[in-house]
Amino acid sequence: MNRLSLEAELKGNTYPGRGIVIGKSKDGKYAVTAYFIMGRSENSRNRIFVEEGEGIRTQAFDPSKLSDPSLIIYAPVRVLGNKTIVTNGDQTDTIYELMDQQQTFEQALRTRKFEPDAPNYTPRISGIMHLENGEYNYAMSILKSSNGDPKSCNRYTFAYENPLNGEGHFIHTYMGDGNPLPSFEGEPKLVELDVDIDQLARNIWDSLNEENKVSLFVRYIEIETGKYETRIVNKNQ
Repeated sequence: MNRLSLEAELKGNTYPGRGIVIGKSKDGKYAVTAYFIMGRSENSRNRIFVEEGEGIRTQAFDPSKLSDPSLIIYAPVRVLGNKTIVTNGDQTDTIYELMDQQQTFEQALRTRKFEPDAPNYTPRISGIMHLENGEYNYAMSILKSSNGDPKSCNRYTFAYENPLNGEGHFIHTYMGDGNPLPSFEGEPKLVELDVDIDQLARNIWDSLNEENKVSLFVRYIEIETGKYETRIVNKNQ
């Protein structure tokens, strides 16, 4: 599999929806993750990321314009000990709570399926990063309808042990714009991660469709110590 340019992937898709990137920095010192959200409706665009504990939460930028919080207000990022959970919905809490009860990432997601937003049936995408004793691995998951049929849920998990320097994987909810929106297909895309946290944040933000982008979160976690740096970019200021 050839390594792709993350910026090119984003620039070539006006509506990837929500996306998760996980990997390792070029120098091998950092576990890297990024999460972005986009929106087509006023309700979806009326959001910002705010820090909450060691993670983040979505919040209405203008509370008076919030019409339906059910699928847009959630905690995309939570930290459970040496694990960082990143998802596109309230399954973050499901993973956190069930892993705290010694269940696995996959077991936790067995209790969930794609979003109930007919006719799109938006996939639930999730990632987990595990750092321990100077070692790092991660996994990504997608729960999606079977070619748009809500009677069947297809579940895929991809695990990456000892990831290589300067590489990451990118998964997003939609193949592109449409009605209904076409769900992501295939395994997470192999992408280059060869820049520092500020450049990565700029590259992603500048590559997202100007009209549809809403918010971006980027975090670099020092693999040896667990210390991290975070960047948040919100279109609504």
